[in-house]
Amino acid sequence: MRLRSLLARLRNSFRRPRDHRDVSAELASHLQLHIDDYLARGLTPSEARRQALLQLGGVEQTKLLVHDQEMLPVAESLLQDLRFGVRILWRNPGFTFAAIIVLALGIGANTALFSIVDAVLLRPLPYPHAEELVTLRESKPNFATGSVSYPNFLDWRKDNHTFASMAALRGGRSVVLTGLGDAEQLNAVLLTAGFFEQLGVRPVLGRTFTLDEERVGAAPVVLLSAGLWKRKFAASPDVVGKSLTLDGKAFTVIGVIPASFDLLGNFRGVDIYQPIGQWDNTALLMRTAGLGISGIGRLKPGVTLEQARADMQRVSANLSAAYPDADKNVSAALIPFRRWNLGSVQTFLFVLFGAVAFVLLIACVNVANLLLARSTFRAREFALRSALGAGRSRILRQMLVESVLIASIGGLAGLLLASFSTRVLLSFLPAALPRAAEIGIDARVFLFALGLSLLAGVAFGVAPALKALRQDPQETLREGGRTGSASRHHLQSVLVAAEICLAMVLLIGAGLMIRTLAALHHVDPGFDSSKVLTFGLSLPPSAKNPSPDSVRATLRDVQKKFESVPGVQSMAYTWGALPLGFDDEWLFWIDGHPKPASKTEMNWTLDYVVGPDYLATMGIPLEEGRFFSAADKEHAPQVAVIDQVFAKKFFPNVDPIGQRLHLNDDDQTTEIIGVVRHINQWGLDSDTNQSLRAQLYVPFMQLDDDNMARAGAGLGVVVRSDRPAQVFDSIRHANSEISSQQLVYGAQTMDELIAQSLANRRFSMILLALFAGLALVLSCIGIYGVVSYLVSQRTREIGIRAALGAQRADVIRMVLWQGAKMTAIGVAAGLLVSLLLTRLLASLLFGVSATDPFTLLGVAVLLAGISLFAAYIPARRASHLDPIIALRYE
Repeated sequence: MRLRSLLARLRNSFRRPRDHRDVSAELASHLQLHIDDYLARGLTPSEARRQALLQLGGVEQTKLLVHDQEMLPVAESLLQDLRFGVRILWRNPGFTFAAIIVLALGIGANTALFSIVDAVLLRPLPYPHAEELVTLRESKPNFATGSVSYPNFLDWRKDNHTFASMAALRGGRSVVLTGLGDAEQLNAVLLTAGFFEQLGVRPVLGRTFTLDEERVGAAPVVLLSAGLWKRKFAASPDVVGKSLTLDGKAFTVIGVIPASFDLLGNFRGVDIYQPIGQWDNTALLMRTAGLGISGIGRLKPGVTLEQARADMQRVSANLSAAYPDADKNVSAALIPFRRWNLGSVQTFLFVLFGAVAFVLLIACVNVANLLLARSTFRAREFALRSALGAGRSRILRQMLVESVLIASIGGLAGLLLASFSTRVLLSFLPAALPRAAEIGIDARVFLFALGLSLLAGVAFGVAPALKALRQDPQETLREGGRTGSASRHHLQSVLVAAEICLAMVLLIGAGLMIRTLAALHHVDPGFDSSKVLTFGLSLPPSAKNPSPDSVRATLRDVQKKFESVPGVQSMAYTWGALPLGFDDEWLFWIDGHPKPASKTEMNWTLDYVVGPDYLATMGIPLEEGRFFSAADKEHAPQVAVIDQVFAKKFFPNVDPIGQRLHLNDDDQTTEIIGVVRHINQWGLDSDTNQSLRAQLYVPFMQLDDDNMARAGAGLGVVVRSDRPAQVFDSIRHANSEISSQQLVYGAQTMDELIAQSLANRRFSMILLALFAGLALVLSCIGIYGVVSYLVSQRTREIGIRAALGAQRADVIRMVLWQGAKMTAIGVAAGLLVSLLLTRLLASLLFGVSATDPFTLLGVAVLLAGISLFAAYIPARRASHLDPIIALRYE
């Protein structure tokens, strides 16, 4: 009764004034006299007011202090809240450190991934009016977006009405630089005139190509990359006009392209740019030969993509009528430039960004739980402040200031963490990720981190603040700040269940990606990738344009030299397609069948031009017949080997051995002598989805004379060795003994090629597993913290139960039940949410469904077990409480 009476007197005495007139005139006058006295002594107005307030005692001082704070300007009031918040956090270092670390992890992970998403997907493309750019491809049998023949491109450029400009390019070409020290292999790109102008790229020095220089037979000119200019010419400004010897031919340097240009990563590592018409490929002017050429067009202002497609359909129809043998069923395919270059990575980056957002939500929930616990312990403080006249808005603002302060510090720590983790993530990024060079921490990323911090501060600060405001000050003061009833803590329990739910979703996503990668590693590619090395070989410039027979003789001598290198078990030349690398296609029709009316109506096959030991080197099983031997050379009868898919598709009811084919519109026939196992050309996961899968092998030495002469400029070599990574040094040494102008380059194991084909999935798996692990740790911390808090709140109850005879097992069971309920609700909700959200991963999965029951059940059991263990620790500690001490608690 005395406490209630005292409380009533306090409430009546300290009731907050609504405005300045609510303060008694007597007190205000008394206060002003003191202020005037201190001002006369030379004190500042704020110091005079503070000293005047100190002169008043008891009720008057408290009442005026409250009034003074309520009437302060907003800026000064916020500054006071900030100072008070800093003091509160400084006096609670354990809570402050835990909250900051949790937020730093969540904000840091989000900021690091946002820096990748922003650089790759969100920023405007670095070209003027990039929305007008369109990628140009050919739609033809077996290829909806295939490469473009150069003659067709020339007609597209000349006859269209909707494009302001068009340009073509062809990368992946290697040339040999001589005359500037040791011979060196360079990466080259073939381009048409106007390519750089279309993208708004200006050379550092000189000029770009003209239409006359693009034409076949024009004077040889070349553009240098800035990297090559600095490396070979020390960035000399007089490089324009100098001569450069490439593949034994002199080229005049006409300009230097800036280092910043890499065409969204597609030109990464390019050394030189050449006009496409200077390519010494006899197939360049064939309308049926795509040769890996693609185009880029810029729409005229105001022209839509649909209008351009209709226009190009007209142009394609005219070409089909004019050249039915080559262009029947061939049309132009137009794809927005951004989608063509970024579409392949968009899905997995957005999935990862969504996953890391879950981590931040879990971090915010954790901090909210910490603040809820602290708000309970501070209930008496809030009740007293309310009883003394503080308004609800002032208490709410104080708590939000504290939470935003925590979030801001956590955000700064997260930004530092993101700066470090971004550099780590870059080492795991797939090598082909577009715009990787633009990834980093800049002003946009900083603003994102700042905004995320403020949003997080408000998000996790609102719930504890509202809970504090809902409490009755009178009841709180009467209870002395204790809240022993478990019914008052459902919000914390709900938040922990939400943490477990979010962690469940991330763990299931990571589990599905891990199972996908495991399934891919168990896919049989059709060959034995272990111990296989592949590299390029380029003959000396003097040997590149002799007779085809001399090229064959030189290559035979080189093979003998390489086969004698210690550690080389077998080797073979390869030209054409390479598994999981590049592809090449030939046309054919079966002998005895009517010859197709046009080339576009012929059958297509992947072609592998290989040496006799190719099967042994690659570990490809022979299923039927025989493979090539040394006797299958240039003057021997033409022979070929097909794979199982070819045999099943074109010879379903007959034995293919002995059947004959016409290759590439050749009247001469080629006999099928064997059948080998099918190999995955297009990827471990996507090969079965491709329309073109049939594979044909022909002997390397039976290449026609034109292609054999070109092969000297660059062909592939595959080697089997017990130590493939080390044997290349020995091969390079043996190669230098043959000629200092002969190059071997681009060494890569087949295992590395397979790893590259899985790079996107591996990157996704690593990040999802990292985020899921972080979510699991945070969730366990959350459930441990809440159960520990509930135990501390029920200490007296536990003491009474123990005094009345409750056993330790009973106490453990009682406490563990709290954690079990939160875990069960979280796991059940997580399963339901996962069934909806994991469908977004469907395009990234292989060999496992998005609702795989094994993964769902396994993750549920794992998460439930770890969560219950986190709850068991405080439960076991509670069971060891001394009843006497527990009864004296509080």
